[in-house]
Amino acid sequence: MAEKAGNQTPDTPEVSETEIRETKVDDLRREAKDAGVTGTSSMKKDELVDEVTRIRTGSEGSSGGGGGADEGDVGAGPDGGRLRTGEETSRSLKYSQEVTSPDEEPEREGRSLATTHHEVIKQWAEERGGTPATVEGTEHGDHLGVLRFDFGGGSDNLRQVSWDEWFRTFDDRRLNFIYQEQRSDGNQSNFFRLESPDREDA
Repeated sequence: MAEKAGNQTPDTPEVSETEIRETKVDDLRREAKDAGVTGTSSMKKDELVDEVTRIRTGSEGSSGGGGGADEGDVGAGPDGGRLRTGEETSRSLKYSQEVTSPDEEPEREGRSLATTHHEVIKQWAEERGGTPATVEGTEHGDHLGVLRFDFGGGSDNLRQVSWDEWFRTFDDRRLNFIYQEQRSDGNQSNFFRLESPDREDA
C-alpha cells in the first residue's frame, strides 16, 4: 500500500517527493517564494509541490549570477518573519496582526501589522517609493544609526544605505517592523515604526 510518486520525479534520488508533500502549504509557499517563484499565493498544494521539487532538483540558486546583489527577493530573514518578543514588548505590538509572508493580507483596512520578514518590509517600502536609510550622526561604531526609509522628501539628515546593511542592523538589534498597508479610510498608509523588545528606543 506504499504510495507511489508516479513519474513526476523520475531521476531525483536526493529529493523525496513524499517528504515535500508532507510539508505544510505555508512552508512550501514560502520556499517557492524565496526561490523567486511568482504567483505562489494562488497555487494549490500540488502545484507548490511541483515547484519545490523543481527547485530542490537543480534550479535552486540559478536566478542570478554572482552573490550579494541587493536586487530580487531578499527572503524571510533569520526569524522567518516571526515577531521578536522580550521584556519591553509594547502593547501596540501585542495587538498587531503578525505577518510572516508577502502573501498575507490585512484582516481589515487600517489594521496595525507587524513583521520581521525582510521581503515584506522591502516590498512595503518600495511600493511607497522608499529606500533604506539611516539618520546621519546616530551611528554606533561599525553599525548604522537609527534606521529609516527615505521617501524622497529631501531630508538632509538621511543617508541612503543598501538593503543588506539595513537588514543586518535590523536583525542585529532584534527589531520588529510595525506598519500599516492602508489607513482606515482605504488610502495607502506610510505609517511605520521600528521597535525593540529589549529596550524602549530602537
